[in-house]
Amino acid sequence: MWPRINGSFNAAHKWSLPGLAGCPGCGVTWASSGHQYPAVDLSTLPQQGEFLEARPEPFEAFARLRELVRPLAPPGALLPPGTSFGPLVGTASGRFAAFESQGSMLLVVRREALEQLVTEGVRGLVGCKTELRFRQKDPPELLELQLEPRGQLHPDCYKPDTPPPCTTCGRFKLTLPDDPILDAASLPTDRDLFRVGNFATVLVGTERFKDAVKRLGLEGITFRELPTR
Repeated sequence: MWPRINGSFNAAHKWSLPGLAGCPGCGVTWASSGHQYPAVDLSTLPQQGEFLEARPEPFEAFARLRELVRPLAPPGALLPPGTSFGPLVGTASGRFAAFESQGSMLLVVRREALEQLVTEGVRGLVGCKTELRFRQKDPPELLELQLEPRGQLHPDCYKPDTPPPCTTCGRFKLTLPDDPILDAASLPTDRDLFRVGNFATVLVGTERFKDAVKRLGLEGITFRELPTR
């Protein structure tokens, strides 16, 4: 059993793409949530300073920065406005369970828990070092999982008046239904934990992942079954 759990952290990624100011296609100023790549290191870019401040930029400026990052990102990454990169930087305190989250977007895992999951055969887990500052002695080693957006919500989740994605910036105005349904044909087969591609704040784990967490008695994460169609 883990000791009494009272851990928390307050952090953000070191770098991010700016938000988009007034898309020339849809007119919306926006930034995404849930698109984060902690394994992507921008420190080699001479322009890395342009990724430090969160702000909206016109499309041309945003697109220029996105293309600078694209060679460093995983193949096929969409990189919408607000996509973040690099380690989590911030503060942490207390005793951590195997998993701990900040809101619905940031998830960290203790190194020993990640190693146990890999030993149990859970696939596709990429643990990335964090830069969380503890004041206590002997802090745990916390890693952030790089959970890439894969798969889709089923079209039956869309409202009848849901407009198609913007052809310029890719924004898809989709409201998460109370009872989401996953598009079975779109789900990845090479990993056991991922984000939903068209609603990246939703994390999906396979039966293999859930069974391993339960078998190991890992705390800090709960499960809800999602249907597929």
